[in-house]
Amino acid sequence: MKKTRLNQVHREAGGRLIEFAGWEMPVEYRGLIDEHLAVRTKAGLFDVSHMGEIMIDGPEALALVQYLTPNDASKLLPGQVQYSALTTPEGTFVDDLLVYCLAVPDKYLLVVNAANTDKDFAWVKDKAASFKVKATNESDRYSQLALQGPLAQDILQPLTELDLGQMKSFHFAFGQVAGIDSLVSRTGYTGEDGFEIYTLSETPDVIWKAIVARGEPLGLQPVGLGARDTLRLEAKLMLYGNDISDKTTVLEADLKWIVKFQKGDFLGKAVLEKQLAEGLKKKLVGFELIDKGIARPHYPVYIGGQKVSEVCSGSYGPYVKKAIGLVYLPIEFTAIGTELEIGIRDKMVKARVVPTPFYKREKK
Repeated sequence: MKKTRLNQVHREAGGRLIEFAGWEMPVEYRGLIDEHLAVRTKAGLFDVSHMGEIMIDGPEALALVQYLTPNDASKLLPGQVQYSALTTPEGTFVDDLLVYCLAVPDKYLLVVNAANTDKDFAWVKDKAASFKVKATNESDRYSQLALQGPLAQDILQPLTELDLGQMKSFHFAFGQVAGIDSLVSRTGYTGEDGFEIYTLSETPDVIWKAIVARGEPLGLQPVGLGARDTLRLEAKLMLYGNDISDKTTVLEADLKWIVKFQKGDFLGKAVLEKQLAEGLKKKLVGFELIDKGIARPHYPVYIGGQKVSEVCSGSYGPYVKKAIGLVYLPIEFTAIGTELEIGIRDKMVKARVVPTPFYKREKK
């Protein structure tokens, strides 16, 4: 298994390490629920160094990114970030990702999912052959930390000369954190305010330890992959392989807002335009259980006694205090309030379609 540069820090902190996407990663430290609630109410610190980073550099970098993704990267100025997707010619997902504009129009950083890094890089490199660009897999060079929660700015600000109060959501800047050169981005995967810190330093533990020393008296906890998953589910943030895949289109995934048809050609555009014109046959929706139980991925979903789907993501939401999940349903059954049943072991458990996200933070 690969190890991040923070592996020893997790061991010293008592993290329970597991294999994830070929990496040895902490799944929890003090317990999933405590870690989840710390992020919602105070702050949590994550090691997300397993994520992939692909650099696109050259005079046609913007043109390549525009071709690979459905969102409009031409709207980005240096220092801005965009949520988007790598799409197939069928309008389905190679992956979802963040696009960082480092320089217009010739330098962009794509941040992709850990489990998909090699596949994504092969995809990008193949398409890049037709453009005047150089695509490089920088993943092994980067470490990435995520500081998330309502106290994130208060904890991080004394450790950097950057003015975090002036940094808007989905913006970033270069500066030092705890004396280490970094890229600091106001982004995250939890539904909370917070920052993701990228560094090429061989000693990212300096940043980790400085944040912990500053944050622990304020209630900060280190957080593992377990709570990362329940946090993102409450916020209805997608997980590749569960909620999105090469079998689901961007429109079916309820992500029409990242598809900018007017921007010009991109992979999958014709299929998505046709799907939009003809109407969707299925769509991703949220549900909550009415009866007791927890719906896990792949549990069968029934309407009127007929199996119509399987749970994509499902768990107990520690902050919303409900059993929640995501599922693709035939379009005629996607209205809020629609009742369904989920097969949990040998029982049929009632659930209903509800608005999403399940949790949305109050903005100051």
